[in-house]
Amino acid sequence: MSTPSPQPSPMWGEAVGHNQPVYTVSEVSSSIKRTVEDRFGVVRIRGEISGWKQATSGHVYFRLKDDNAVIDSVCWRGTASKLSFKPEDGLEVVCSGKITTYPGKSSYQIVVDSMEPAGIGALMALLEKRRKMLEEEGLFDPKRKKPLPFLPRVVGVVTSPTGAVVRDILHRIGDRFPVHVIVWPVAVQGEGSAEQIAAAINGFNSVIPTSQCPIPDVLIVARGGGSIEDLWAFNEEVVLRAVAASRIPLISAVGHETDTTLIDFVSDMRAPTPTAAAEMAVPVRQDLWLACKQLDTRLHAAVMRLLSQRQDMLEGLSRGLPKPAQLLQVASQRLDDWSERLHASLPTLIARKEQQLMLVVARLRPQALVNEMRTLSQKLEDLQQRLNQAAQRYLLNRSEKLDALSAMLESVNYQRVLERGFALVKDGSGKLVTSAVQAKQSEGLSLTFKDGTLGVKH
Repeated sequence: MSTPSPQPSPMWGEAVGHNQPVYTVSEVSSSIKRTVEDRFGVVRIRGEISGWKQATSGHVYFRLKDDNAVIDSVCWRGTASKLSFKPEDGLEVVCSGKITTYPGKSSYQIVVDSMEPAGIGALMALLEKRRKMLEEEGLFDPKRKKPLPFLPRVVGVVTSPTGAVVRDILHRIGDRFPVHVIVWPVAVQGEGSAEQIAAAINGFNSVIPTSQCPIPDVLIVARGGGSIEDLWAFNEEVVLRAVAASRIPLISAVGHETDTTLIDFVSDMRAPTPTAAAEMAVPVRQDLWLACKQLDTRLHAAVMRLLSQRQDMLEGLSRGLPKPAQLLQVASQRLDDWSERLHASLPTLIARKEQQLMLVVARLRPQALVNEMRTLSQKLEDLQQRLNQAAQRYLLNRSEKLDALSAMLESVNYQRVLERGFALVKDGSGKLVTSAVQAKQSEGLSLTFKDGTLGVKH
């Protein structure tokens, strides 16, 4: 393969007669870039990822290394978003791409167009590493697993809308116990499948319940069988953490019975197949009906046995009781006895009470009572006479005191003063005037004599 030669650029001040051409740095870099790209078109390189870093632009930069060498690598945003797995440091991969140079650092690199794990061993190593990390965090702890509801009203299914899996689940639920099933369609393989599955799980847990869209009582995450690469979405950390955060009990049904993914360890229940997941989610209606029928039969039989036992017990107890007629005979005889005794005791009681009354009357002395009543009557007359005399004396004394006070009051009556030639002076408002100063200050005066009142102006 011919190597293009760089064309020399004329340089100012070049010595005359010098035959060695002079190149610019850019010319040399461009020539090397074309040489490398022509020599190495599309290559496949196997190595271990080191220094994996994703820029804010979405482009990914890392290094591929083996025991003796290292090569810089770049994976543009469009290619990185289409990777079927999430690369990380330490994972051995096979990258396909074009070798080129980066003039800004005088280095060469591979522009990766595709990437895949270097065999099943690399994926298993990554899987084991992730399993240990999640186990240490407690995501596999049986204590955090939620029990499945016995009879869910709504079942949520996260799977591909096309394929046999969703049909098997719907058919199995319809046969066993038809309930409301909500299917959240997702991609279960390839680019963005892990993010879609995680979004579906989180979406079911974020549903605001309405009559048209109720919250599921149990979730089923399912897909059919496949290789470890096909099932890799169910090993991604974003899916596993969504399952661990789910408040709704979740059944994983990924692959066949022999297939194992990390979602099986994090989920609340693992089903070997999607059909088995449907069987775990709902019971068999016919079995429940038969069980209820059996329980009803057993309950009826138990009640009848209990009633029979109680009847036998009541009959046994009744045989030990005396007959009511016998109980009444004793009471009737006692009543007749008491009635006869009462009839005979009344005359005796009356006679005894009369005798007691005669004794009391005999102890009374009528003449002594008469004498005592006379004495008391005389005392009462004496007290009445003394009371009348004391009242007359008291009234006379009070009358004399009243006369003396009346004479004293009459002596200080101002009318008597007016009769002696004095006059009563008042101002215009009717207030008493007692000094010449008050008389001067008043606009009008009135003089009251013994026979009338006269107005005065000054």
